[in-house]
Amino acid sequence: MELHNLKPAIGSNKSNKRIGRGPGSGYGGTSTRGHKGAKSRSGYKHKVGFEGGQMPLQRRVPKFGFKNINRVEYKAINLDALETLAAAMNLTKVTVEDLKQAGLVPKGALVKILGNGTISRALEVQANAFSKKAEEAITAAGGTVSKK
Repeated sequence: MELHNLKPAIGSNKSNKRIGRGPGSGYGGTSTRGHKGAKSRSGYKHKVGFEGGQMPLQRRVPKFGFKNINRVEYKAINLDALETLAAAMNLTKVTVEDLKQAGLVPKGALVKILGNGTISRALEVQANAFSKKAEEAITAAGGTVSKK
């Protein structure tokens, strides 16, 4: 084997389809585009959702529902999560920053404390909102509630 008789492996180099170069090429005539129709024409570009002229799905299906632009979305934290966090970090005051540091709340989220679970220690809890049940449980355990 020398440089002058090197060849690529069989099947590794494919020749390009020379489309639209006459009938002798095998790809002349319709140039592999089939007969007639929008897809056979030059410059064809379909729109997103185009279904060949049939009424597209996004126009057949009716609009419904309502998006309230004034909706305030809270990240819900239950009492049992507060209890375990306070026990683990030995806290008497739980703030939104403590919840963020613990990874329970994403950055920039509003926090609402919900009443699922029990709380046994007196905690000073600071959050954006509280459910009635959670507020009652925290005050019954000797803690205080403050809205941020």
